[in-house]
Amino acid sequence: MTAPDGNTPQIARLKAYYTELEAGRTYVWCSCGRSAAQPFCDGSHAATGFRPVRYRAAADGEEVLFCGCKYTGTPPFCDGAHNGLVDTYPDDDPDSERNRTIPFADVPDGPRVALNGGCYVFSADRAPKAERGPVRYCTVIGPEHGSIHQSQFCFEVGAGDAPAMTFGDRHVVLFVSEGDAEVTISGRRFAAEAHSGVYVRPGEAFAVTGRKGGPVRFLASVCPRAKAPDWVDGMPDGFDDSCPVRVVPLDPAQRQGMANRYFQMLVDKEIGSDVVAQFIGHIPLSKAEPHRHLYEEALLILSGQGCMWTENLKAPVGAGDVIFLPRKQIHSLEATSDEGMLVVGTICPGDNPAINY
Repeated sequence: MTAPDGNTPQIARLKAYYTELEAGRTYVWCSCGRSAAQPFCDGSHAATGFRPVRYRAAADGEEVLFCGCKYTGTPPFCDGAHNGLVDTYPDDDPDSERNRTIPFADVPDGPRVALNGGCYVFSADRAPKAERGPVRYCTVIGPEHGSIHQSQFCFEVGAGDAPAMTFGDRHVVLFVSEGDAEVTISGRRFAAEAHSGVYVRPGEAFAVTGRKGGPVRFLASVCPRAKAPDWVDGMPDGFDDSCPVRVVPLDPAQRQGMANRYFQMLVDKEIGSDVVAQFIGHIPLSKAEPHRHLYEEALLILSGQGCMWTENLKAPVGAGDVIFLPRKQIHSLEATSDEGMLVVGTICPGDNPAINY
């Protein structure tokens, strides 16, 4: 992909370069793709129109992903642009000689199937539930299960007035997986149909009920992490008017392509959430190439069947399951259904699910 006039970057590699930095050191990133010292400049840009980009590290151990494809819009760092340079998302053969030796993980009596590195698959249907009025709930992800940045809770709401809850001075992202909901946030009411994302600002309280009395099921992701919700008597005021948009429905017009995959951002910095982000996406029949993220991720399977792979274990996954991925854990999600899989992801800290290495 090198143009004779030197105005088109050469792809060094599609994936980003993970690098740990030293405080005070200046790193010179290659923007042309011609350097033999990737991802750093070696002067090969001299005959081109490109110039390297300098970055000075602020702290020892700072972790960055330097762009490898050279098409990033946020130089020198990866922004996921490499996913748009290929027609097919990089795949891995589930029937390769090595993959055929990887066993299924043991299934315990409880709701969590443990994989490598603290990764696990959670089934809410196998989890014991606490109750508060018409609300039944359980912890999906929490500090006691190895999370560092986020907690997640599964709620089922039956008929009746649901009590208000708060997670204090934390960002809360809801996903309505089943039913049509009315969400009240510190006195302000919103309608949220199934497959909508909802954002609750730090310091606000909220309550979720079914519209016309119908049942509702939703996930609440909390960042920073929390042990449990705090239940409050009555619904307090205090809605943060600086962020008026709180509900984002599923909208095919908002899809972003990742080769032969796509995703839509639901909750992110566009509506005020600058710490935790939520997306909904489709995975076609395939097994992704093993990769890592710098963020902590939780994936809810909405439809389809598949298999979650880590270094030397795998586990089946299906609709209703949640996959917890610690940051930097190598993994691969395989969709085995002909129609693929629909998933909802929550990432923290981060705002771009297209970035990996």
